[in-house]
Amino acid sequence: MGDQPWIKSYPEGVRYDRELVQMPLWQILDDAVAQWPDRPAIDCMGRKLTYRELANQVERAAVGFREIGVKPGVHVGLYLPNTPHYVVSFFAILKAGGTVVNYSPLDAEKSLIHKIEDSETDIMVTLDAKSLYPMMAPLLRRTRLRTLVVAASGMPCEVAWGDDGHVRFESLLAKDGPRVEPPAIANLEEAVAVLQYTGGTSGLPKGAMLTHANVSAACSQYWETHAGAGILHESEERILAALPLFHIYALTVTMLMAIRLGAEMVLMPRFEAETALREIASKKITAFLGVPTMYSAILNHPKVADYDLSSIRFCGSGGAPLPLEVKQRFERLVACPICEGWGMTETSPTGTFSPVSIRHRPGSCGLPMPGVRIEFRDVNDPSKRVALGERGEICVAGPNVMKGYWKGGVASERTSDGLFRTGDVGYMDDDGFVYIVDRTKDMILCGGFNVYPRTIEEAIYEHPAVAEVSVIGIHDEYRGQAPKAFISLKPGTPGLTLEELKGFLEGRLGKHEMVQAMDIRADLPKTLVGKLSKKELYQEEAAKAAPGGATR
Repeated sequence: MGDQPWIKSYPEGVRYDRELVQMPLWQILDDAVAQWPDRPAIDCMGRKLTYRELANQVERAAVGFREIGVKPGVHVGLYLPNTPHYVVSFFAILKAGGTVVNYSPLDAEKSLIHKIEDSETDIMVTLDAKSLYPMMAPLLRRTRLRTLVVAASGMPCEVAWGDDGHVRFESLLAKDGPRVEPPAIANLEEAVAVLQYTGGTSGLPKGAMLTHANVSAACSQYWETHAGAGILHESEERILAALPLFHIYALTVTMLMAIRLGAEMVLMPRFEAETALREIASKKITAFLGVPTMYSAILNHPKVADYDLSSIRFCGSGGAPLPLEVKQRFERLVACPICEGWGMTETSPTGTFSPVSIRHRPGSCGLPMPGVRIEFRDVNDPSKRVALGERGEICVAGPNVMKGYWKGGVASERTSDGLFRTGDVGYMDDDGFVYIVDRTKDMILCGGFNVYPRTIEEAIYEHPAVAEVSVIGIHDEYRGQAPKAFISLKPGTPGLTLEELKGFLEGRLGKHEMVQAMDIRADLPKTLVGKLSKKELYQEEAAKAAPGGATR
């Protein structure tokens, strides 16, 4: 166990060397239908589908997709919120032989055009909603996009149905011909199921090629560590799908894992704290998976105490580090531990898990998943491993790690011995627990010291007035860089000055880590899935530092 210290910390019933089942992704649905045909699969705004009904719609849609040209090598975009159309289309496209490309309904036009052209998306599925169709329709003429499949949203806008590039989603479901025989996949490790674009902090997004083997292995890892450990139970769970399914965390852990469990997915087209509270209480949700900002929003909702959340028996957090203060407050609220994990788009997105049967270690995101090998390499020389307890770049290998970047190769993203370089900085303790410190690109160099924004953010979150915080490095004439905090305050709290914050942080941070500048904001910038985003803050500071830029 010298190179795998985490094995000794594995909980009872979970094995690191368990064989991970890999399969075509549509088989996950087929297996669930065979076991639980009459169980509810989807509940969306009061309308339900059983597993049998869901499978029937998938089979019909697969015939329809095949008729409009979906086959191996064809890329089909999903530009949808959390509605049944997403689930049906995902499986139908794969059964027809196509590859799914996920698009965010919040993407700017520039990003949409880049992804369409870069991914070679020929067909796009969307809704006739005002927030979606008017954004996508003009791109039929301006990009390689040749077909727009439009589904009814219930709140339609005007659609150019006379345009021969338009197809009604409902017409796909009307197809009643012979069922489509899914393509025979000779090599699951090579067959790309999903092109999943990474947001990144700069530059254009890159498409991670996630194969059927990658994503099904990730499901198997989650199954082993959660269902295998007795945390989640087959045919008993009701999962709130608040995370957008176009995001890899929700796609794998919420949708595919829910289906593998025979769970009922309660779909939220858009996350709102009060709606989430109402759904949890009225529908007796048993499992909630979110990102840290969702937990903060629920905790800070003024009516949170009015809702009965006692049905929840499992919570999971991913996508970004969960501040300890937020974790502890939410666990007191629901009397249920939050299981943290670390992963990335490029890892489908599993990486680590937190055993609930073992006392939580504050700040840790858990142990490496079954089949995942994690090593820590010198930040400046990835050929060198660092010792346990020392900080280094997290490098990972496993069946869940992507095939590569679409059109981009992987040479610069790999170590000389083939591990994927994540860009995350962290360390592992003697028992194999992983601690994420920060991103290599976010590390602040203050007077020769490496300063990690997350350390500062954790300390600031302890202040009773702070709702959310992001810390970045800004130019400093004397030290090179200095930490600056961007803070939003809880409703009804008094203001906060920089001197008051510094006084609070004394004893919590070292002198080299002390915040030197602060902005109070009504809201902080977030990514498309609700994670706090620093990209905009860096851009603001760069603009101010440029000749003629504003000063603050």
